[in-house]
Amino acid sequence: MFLRRQLLLASALALTSKARAQSDPWAELRTGAAMALLRHAIAPGTGDPANFAVNDCSTQRNLSAQGIAQASRIGTLFREKGVAQARVFSSQWCRCLDTAKGLGLGPVEPQPLLNSFFGSPEDGRPQTQALRAWMTGLPPGRLVVLVTHQVNITGLTNIVPASGELLFVTARAADPLTVIGRVAAE
Repeated sequence: MFLRRQLLLASALALTSKARAQSDPWAELRTGAAMALLRHAIAPGTGDPANFAVNDCSTQRNLSAQGIAQASRIGTLFREKGVAQARVFSSQWCRCLDTAKGLGLGPVEPQPLLNSFFGSPEDGRPQTQALRAWMTGLPPGRLVVLVTHQVNITGLTNIVPASGELLFVTARAADPLTVIGRVAAE
């Protein structure tokens, strides 16, 4: 009886370990089965000034020195987890572009669907639907990192991420967007 319990316990532990290994968000990201959503690094304040212009960083909220360092640390974390290169898409806002470049994972491609709709919340639902459709249309098996804003991530996931927080998501056309992991950057 004792031996049977030990075998059952060992089997249960093996299954638990296997399930954990299969749900490792970094492994899912590396295989392209998941993608990373990243809220831009620390940029003090809320929203943007009244004179905001997307092509003029001097009119925007930008990364602080702490935010620049945070973006670099997040890039180091990616490399420590086996991700040295990725296809990186970013909002056109300077704080997102600077975060994306600070990761050091490769060229950054601006993607307007990742732009903030904070100043025009009426655009939130249609933009979120278009973003989700675009995400599900990306070629499978590619390692993808999306750098965007809190409102966009919340619109997709119902999660309010901290500055520099990573969410690992699966995005398949037939399924709802699924969050499979979170990492809060320091």
